[in-house]
Amino acid sequence: MFSHTRQDFPSDFLFGAATSSYQIEGHAQGGAGRTHWDDFAQTPGNIADGTDGAVACDHLNRWPEDLDLMRDANFDVYRFSTSWARVMPEGRGPVNEAGLDFYDKLVDGMLERGLKPAATLYHWELPSALNDLGGWRNRDVAGWFADFTQVVMERIGDRVWSAAPINEPWCVGFMSHFLGHHAPGLRDIRATARAMHHVLLAHGRSTEVMRGLGMSNLGAVCNFEYAVPADGSPEAAAATRTYDGYYNRFFISGLMNKSYPADVMEGLGAHMPDNYQDDFDLIGQPLDWVGLNYYTRKRIAAAPGPWPHLEEVPGSLPKTQLGWEIYPEGLHAFLKRVHDGYTRGLPLYVTENGMAWNDKLVNGAVKDDKRIDYLDTHLTQVKRAIDEGIPVKGYFTWSLLDNYEWSEGYVPRFGIVHVDYASQTRTPKASYLALQKALAQ
Repeated sequence: MFSHTRQDFPSDFLFGAATSSYQIEGHAQGGAGRTHWDDFAQTPGNIADGTDGAVACDHLNRWPEDLDLMRDANFDVYRFSTSWARVMPEGRGPVNEAGLDFYDKLVDGMLERGLKPAATLYHWELPSALNDLGGWRNRDVAGWFADFTQVVMERIGDRVWSAAPINEPWCVGFMSHFLGHHAPGLRDIRATARAMHHVLLAHGRSTEVMRGLGMSNLGAVCNFEYAVPADGSPEAAAATRTYDGYYNRFFISGLMNKSYPADVMEGLGAHMPDNYQDDFDLIGQPLDWVGLNYYTRKRIAAAPGPWPHLEEVPGSLPKTQLGWEIYPEGLHAFLKRVHDGYTRGLPLYVTENGMAWNDKLVNGAVKDDKRIDYLDTHLTQVKRAIDEGIPVKGYFTWSLLDNYEWSEGYVPRFGIVHVDYASQTRTPKASYLALQKALAQ
């Protein structure tokens, strides 16, 4: 059970759950174009179980059932994402009307069930045809993304409650171009610097388009990871500062302060696009809210070699199925830090928070007490922030459904609803039932 109920939060506080298009829809259906995740998944060794998002949770066909689950859980908001390649199979040019029709029906379905539609335009599935042209390394991607924004929001923008251009810029830029863990799987510092900047430029162009369509309640969603030194040495402290810089400060600083952290630019500055500073007015245009995605803590040690001179080392805290340390206090720390240092009174939302566990369906039920405890302790930190006067206005658990967890395939289960991938049967877990009770009016 949860320590708090809906009544313990402000009357206008919103609860929701989040998903993303490629992870649940079934990308091989409905006329969607090829994405760099399809390419990445077909490269041996990239995906833990060798799978892809061709079928996923078959949400493309089962969306009414999934929206019923959202409504029946007593959620207020459904945070969903649109697939660029489903709407524009080549990323530019011809539109797949079936893709637009799907999102049209999906938004109407939310409204019919009393759910507020919270749209994210991009959750990582870049059309392959655009990746062939350099993808996020190519400055033109900002214009391509603006055109996609125009097409999608001309159809659904009049009915969405909120919209954000890009989910987790760090994953799109650094994780995918420097670490190589996500599509397109590069390990190139020059590509990284350009992708990180162009992601924010695309955010700016997309926001500009949505404002031009008369849309409001527009925001940005960044992910944050609490970092601590692995030991008491000055070298570990410096390494932790660097990690915090490129993970936690780079994107929020560009969005809110129209600048990049000087310590991060020591590593990336030589690789940035020419005259990148001229883009900050577009990148840093006013927003209506900021979303924080938070999951874990990392311990950082110094390491030899080129920038960033660091490595992650195992910690001693309890861990999730993916080995992520559970540290709820980090969520409070970031809510306070973002409010105090960047947003200065702007509404904040916890747009993703959840845990993976190796959940088992036993006698028609899934007992996931660890997830209940994880969500409960993090919600307690949200309430702590609210009690301190920080304007946190909503909380979204990740995720509604077990789904395709990118390079981890279908092994980790993040959902509050269990999915049998063979039969596509949905079974609400104990965490779903506990939330349902806690959120009852």
